[in-house]
Amino acid sequence: MSKRIALLSAAAFGALALTATIVAPVSAQEKTVMVGGAAMFPSKNIIQNAVNSKDHTTLVAAVKAAGLVDTLEGKGPFTVFAPTNAAFGKLPAGTVDTLVKPENKATLSKILTYHVVPGKLEASDLTDGKKLKTVEGEELTVKKADGKVMIVDAKGGSSTVTISNVNQSNGVIHVVDTVLMPAS
Repeated sequence: MSKRIALLSAAAFGALALTATIVAPVSAQEKTVMVGGAAMFPSKNIIQNAVNSKDHTTLVAAVKAAGLVDTLEGKGPFTVFAPTNAAFGKLPAGTVDTLVKPENKATLSKILTYHVVPGKLEASDLTDGKKLKTVEGEELTVKKADGKVMIVDAKGGSSTVTISNVNQSNGVIHVVDTVLMPAS
């Protein structure tokens, strides 16, 4: 009987939390940016916004598999270079399926934290040649050419910022078109 009560209580609290999230009013003055068909609200954190983007379902699933949800819901601030589903699709076939397996959690976490830089860096802070120390520990390099901002990874791969300055309550997201890879 106590298990049933605990289960019903958990379900009730879950429903309340979901209702509060859906019903909570958003300030009319809040300036949003559309990403993946959804408005990204500066009053919400990185995870609260990312889960609504249809272009970032793979990233959200990977963040969950890597156990990084609590981190990215944290105070921050963080700058996240957020690869789209299409960016993950550029990886060799089967890569994502392999990475999200529990036995590959450390590797997945390393790749994802390589997309996160401590602090809030707006597009204007991403100057040509700037080195960015990632949460993972290695560096990314900013490259500007033809009015575009590219992020170059440790292996020389390049990712273009397609949507910049998506402000969050705990940082900023810059949407990128390629998954960045650390050296090891």
